[in-house]
Amino acid sequence: MGALIEGSARGERRLRVDEAFATLPERYLGDRDDRPATVQIRLSDLGRTWEVELRGDRCKVRTSPRGEADVVIGTDSATWLDLREGRASGLDAFRQRRLWARGDIDVAVSFEGLFRLPDDRRPLLRLHEVRVKGAKISCLTAGSGPAQAILIHGLGGTKSSFYETVAALSADHTVHAIDLPGFGASSKPLASYDPEFFARHVLRLIDALEIDRADLVGNSLGGRVALEVGLQAPDRVRTLSLLAPSMAFRRGRELVPLVRLLRPELGALPPVLRPRHVRDRFWRMIARPERVDPSVADIAADEFLRTHRSGAARVAFYAAARQIYLEPPHGRDGFWTRLEGLRPPALFVWGSEDRVVPARFSRHVEAALPDAPQVVLEDCGHVPQIELPELTHELIADFIASAGEAVEATARLERSA
Repeated sequence: MGALIEGSARGERRLRVDEAFATLPERYLGDRDDRPATVQIRLSDLGRTWEVELRGDRCKVRTSPRGEADVVIGTDSATWLDLREGRASGLDAFRQRRLWARGDIDVAVSFEGLFRLPDDRRPLLRLHEVRVKGAKISCLTAGSGPAQAILIHGLGGTKSSFYETVAALSADHTVHAIDLPGFGASSKPLASYDPEFFARHVLRLIDALEIDRADLVGNSLGGRVALEVGLQAPDRVRTLSLLAPSMAFRRGRELVPLVRLLRPELGALPPVLRPRHVRDRFWRMIARPERVDPSVADIAADEFLRTHRSGAARVAFYAAARQIYLEPPHGRDGFWTRLEGLRPPALFVWGSEDRVVPARFSRHVEAALPDAPQVVLEDCGHVPQIELPELTHELIADFIASAGEAVEATARLERSA
């Protein structure tokens, strides 16, 4: 009897899966302006693969793949039904390791946002382009909370480094994870790629999204950009959560004259990039690799290799790296001098084993901002939101809740005065 019931349940699930695929064309929102794409969905427990072809306002589903896909998404039938029926988002499933993707990750993430949920509900997340003066910024938006959070990746990274953070914060926020200009799927103009350039575009994004005041979360270069936004436009920033933010070098500046002579345009020359070398660089940023699912390194490497086939992306990478090293630490316009005037509340999170931005920078931050909370995570490297996600996200959420409430209370008092 038990076997009959189990077999009946499996059969019912197969029927629901078939129906979920069959109804994709009628649920398709038809608003994809990007290039055509082919997505293959592999359901491990059923041993089957479906192919979904997206062409402008048309969607076609095949029960047998015909060839190469832009991205392959793997999961199980229960998770697939959860996604299609709106009980979970793809980022939730990724965070729980119930889903993997290989290939063009932007296509994988955008897939969910292209289809209505049952009862004509909108999808739980969407990938879209925000057009601002001088650039198009690729933005992943999830959640519907009144507070607005913007997540900013590090040098050489993309918004994919914040997928788990999007899932963690979207319960209370509307979260926007972006590709900075020059990186990922955003446009790559000829520009200086210094902190002022990036901050200017983040502020234009805030305006375009009609956000009054945002919680900014940044890792590495993204932390430096978030700080610059806070320095330039403190009234547009509610809180700053800074994960191993890149800071102006105080020592080791002997090579500044030489670096000034180096031209980032040389990055346009075709590089010799091998997946193994890119993955090795990723793992060197992690203190304890056993904590991190290997698929995360695969995604990071795939994204880096795919993006850096473009000469413009390589030029942007080298230009941004050059500006990090050249930024003056002292003097009237020096970073550490300016940091003392930071107004928005800021949390600094460091990794004790970070070889890129060592935790010893914390003592210089304490001298500049004695009231700013700082946390050093033991046995952690350069990307705490990936290596210690639960702890890092708890720190961010608690800080945003407490510091953000204080900022809003102060703003209410100022308005009523």
